[in-house]
Amino acid sequence: MISEKQTLKEAFKIFYKEHPGKSFEDLLEKFAIFGGVGWGEIDTSKPSYELIEKLILKDYHYIRNDISEITGGAPLYHALLSAIAMGDGKTHASYKRAKLEKEVGDKAVEELTARGIIRVQKPKKEFTSWENDEKLDNKLYFTTPFLRFWFAFVSPLFKGIRDGDYSEVKKRWQNREAEFANLIFTQLSHELLKDIFAKEDPVEEISSYWDKEAEFDIFAKTESGKTVVGSTKYTNTKIKKSELTRLQELAKKAGIHADIFVIVSKKGFSSELKALKGQNLRLLTLKNFAKLVE
Repeated sequence: MISEKQTLKEAFKIFYKEHPGKSFEDLLEKFAIFGGVGWGEIDTSKPSYELIEKLILKDYHYIRNDISEITGGAPLYHALLSAIAMGDGKTHASYKRAKLEKEVGDKAVEELTARGIIRVQKPKKEFTSWENDEKLDNKLYFTTPFLRFWFAFVSPLFKGIRDGDYSEVKKRWQNREAEFANLIFTQLSHELLKDIFAKEDPVEEISSYWDKEAEFDIFAKTESGKTVVGSTKYTNTKIKKSELTRLQELAKKAGIHADIFVIVSKKGFSSELKALKGQNLRLLTLKNFAKLVE
């Protein structure tokens, strides 16, 4: 059921071809739930929970068996995967949520990485003024969007689902639906920036960034040595100039000289912010995501 190993961009492109929708917003939100798995045709214009119940919850036993084969079925693995799916992915917080000692958690991460279920991202250090004894957490990310959904909304609530009671899942989804697509939006924004910069100044590395002073959704280095810093905003409001000011102040606080700022917004930008757009400020919206599926 889980597709062969593929990049997030490849998975999104396949999902787009299999489920052409009227909007990239619908497409992205359904990809955050169903991405990386061969489902057959999905009507991406339908409400997410309706599709979740029909395609996932009612087929729970079959899907559970498939996932147990992938994970090995160990309860501690499932506890850690749910902790990653429900949190920010940082190792310390994930181990704490899963009630695992660091040594046990580290071994579980090693095994789950080897199985291709998660990947580990280490923090960048070149621009920080850390003391030598300071250590930041790694971040843990799922390699398949569907597995993240499963371990956030299905695996922890399996007893009710097994018995045909979906009320807990529905409640949890209603509480978290608005922000669940955030991570996929950010990760696809990284892929989009690789494409956009490919001809003018290729991106050599791109990821999120975190240190003791600041966190950024986007941190990239280009072939010519430029530093790109930015944010992704998956909200239903237009982004104002204050977001650029916030990014500039955070970069300064973290000791990062940003050559280019990037803001990716679900709903666009204020006129004041759009007036500042140029080589040193890139503003992108969901419409730009069409480039990922060309």
